[in-house]
Amino acid sequence: MTDQDKISEEQTVEWIKAQLQRANKHLAENGVLFDTIVMEESRYLAPYIAMWKIKDNQKNYYWVLAGDLPVDFTPAGNAEDARGALNYFSMSWQMKAENIRATNALDETQMKYADLLQNRAEAMYSFQSDEKLWT
Repeated sequence: MTDQDKISEEQTVEWIKAQLQRANKHLAENGVLFDTIVMEESRYLAPYIAMWKIKDNQKNYYWVLAGDLPVDFTPAGNAEDARGALNYFSMSWQMKAENIRATNALDETQMKYADLLQNRAEAMYSFQSDEKLWT
């Protein structure tokens, strides 16, 4: 991240709110009704990635990802912590991108989506590998 990438504290707060709204909408569209956020386990790297650990109204826990990428979520059992969840999404998205390429080679929109997933998966892997972001 360069100095040009840095945003003000106020911009960060607004960005986090906007990403949480996106995430909550995506969860609701997928039948998961948000209850609370486990703040001590959630992480943000504004304006790129927001990762929340949430509890739904059925007392199930999920990792929810939003930011400069598609919103996604997975049961919390797939990763021990936010860093592990980032790794999980990175690997999962790489596989999704390859599957899209293998089955939709003639669909330009799907190919662009596969490229987006691959690009963001590589960025997530880079972020989760960067020790200074996790200390």
